Amino acid sequence: MNLLQDIYIFRVLILPALDIALLSFLIYKGYQILVQTRAVQLVKGAFLLVAMYAVAFFLNLQTVLLIINTVAPSLVIGIAIIFQPELRKIFTRIGQGSIFPFSRRSRPYPIDQVVTAAETLAHQGRGALIVFTRSVGQKSIIEKGTMLNAEISAALLVTIFMHDNPLHDGAVVLQGSTVVAAACFLPMSEQLDIRRSFGTRHRAALGLAEETDGVVLIVSEETGAMSLAYDANLYYDLSVPEVYRRLRDALNLQDMDESEGEQLEQ
Repeated sequence: MNLLQDIYIFRVLILPALDIALLSFLIYKGYQILVQTRAVQLVKGAFLLVAMYAVAFFLNLQTVLLIINTVAPSLVIGIAIIFQPELRKIFTRIGQGSIFPFSRRSRPYPIDQVVTAAETLAHQGRGALIVFTRSVGQKSIIEKGTMLNAEISAALLVTIFMHDNPLHDGAVVLQGSTVVAAACFLPMSEQLDIRRSFGTRHRAALGLAEETDGVVLIVSEETGAMSLAYDANLYYDLSVPEVYRRLRDALNLQDMDESEGEQLEQ
């Protein structure tokens, strides 16, 4: 009898709760991917079309229903063609495993060294692109660059981005406490509404942030402004403490002392 009761409780209480929890998690992660790939417009359009169909169905608007039923197949194909870049990014993120970000780095990033180097480069009028790897690997980017596998230090990063260094043209990819590669080229952003004043560095940083979960620190050669690109967004002209704070949050380094960011500004 107890076994039957346990089976009944499992089917009636536990399974529905597990079903709802799993569905909620998938919806939440799906929403995150949509926001990060800027495919929200696609979802809004789909909801609008469904709402129009529901209104036409309940009000028995035969002409509207006929039009929607006629153009719906062609509309689906058209959406797939128009939003092909966004759909590709969505499936790329799922395939890369970013929907289940359980991987962790063995050693934390020494972001004080990185931000110090960025500040030095900004004062010297030198540009820089520095990529922090999160859960999604950057193998395809690293393979196109020059392997270094060196310990991260402010002096090394400043040296790499000096104009007389053959490695300065491109991005540096970091993993944990290691400079994995330099002179890496990043994919350009496909956004049409990006500010025209942004140069190649900012477009490349945003392009990587659209396709992967990497975090990119940009130093503008023209203005000396420091910016961050991650989760398909670009945060332009940040102060040193703001760069430090955002890096700690994006890289899950909240356990570090917040006063370190203020010391970098001094």
